[in-house]
Amino acid sequence: MGKLVTTPFAFLDPSATRNPWNPEHTPGGSSSGPAAAVAARMVPLALGSQTVGSVLRPAAYCGVLGFKPTHGRISAAGVLALAESLDHVGVFARSVEDCALALSLLAGLDPADPHSSPVPPEPYLAAIAAPAPPRIGVLAGLVAQATPEVAKHLDAIMRGLEGAGARLVEVDLPDSFPALRRAGETVLAVEAAHAHAPLYAANAADYPPRIKELIERGHAVSALQYLAAQDARHHARDDLNAMATRHDVLLAPTIGAPAPRGLASTGDPGFCAPFTFAGLPAISLPTGVDPAGLPLAVQLIGPAWGEARLLAASAWCERVIRFDAGPSL
Repeated sequence: MGKLVTTPFAFLDPSATRNPWNPEHTPGGSSSGPAAAVAARMVPLALGSQTVGSVLRPAAYCGVLGFKPTHGRISAAGVLALAESLDHVGVFARSVEDCALALSLLAGLDPADPHSSPVPPEPYLAAIAAPAPPRIGVLAGLVAQATPEVAKHLDAIMRGLEGAGARLVEVDLPDSFPALRRAGETVLAVEAAHAHAPLYAANAADYPPRIKELIERGHAVSALQYLAAQDARHHARDDLNAMATRHDVLLAPTIGAPAPRGLASTGDPGFCAPFTFAGLPAISLPTGVDPAGLPLAVQLIGPAWGEARLLAASAWCERVIRFDAGPSL
């Protein structure tokens, strides 16, 4: 249909978009318009970008599916860069099948994107045709960081999945995990400053406050600090990927609480950020609504280039959870 609203330069400065479930609450960001449009049944599918949590978080807040593949699986050519080694193109949809169909059309090597990967795409639609009960590694340390209400909801979802045949086991986060968020934020700031250098030099006074602060922070980082952050990020990525490879998916919250009231913030991307900084594929599945009528969700994470495995496990979980609610428009 056309271009949907996003936050300015795909960062934290909110747009005017409202949440279809309750217009007094944020739809998230940066891909606020795509999430709201799919949730409001304006379109069946939309594209967005995720550098920290900009697909999965708004998908969770708006009660739709959000899916981002491995970094480099979908070409980012033509996307206004925020941080090129972290920018992902993702999908909003209302079913795992639609996510698989979109990936089947979009995945593949693109010489126009230097980060595009030659790893061959998989038969994504075939992978979800008859999925088996998955092996799920539960990141209990992250579940415990959600609000008690969200943690209780996720526990009920996990019990339902286990009762239907999934094999759940708690797994500990690797020792390198705590450094991943800090390293990713350093990389983000430096690469944002680089991407915006000519435009910012001429128009700094016109930049919204949050993206302006990010760029200024990037200017203050030394080359040695940037390289050290990349090393830490790659080390944590390898550890997380090894953990994900031992399971069909890892399970964590997508959001720690439902969409916040007010439009001054796009919400907390903290539960999405580590897996984006690691470049691993992830999907947010809607799982229910809270007593105030706002959507809740679960995040499933796969190994690098394991989108078929992730989509198959997600399709199985989707059929067990059977979420079919929508906003009252």
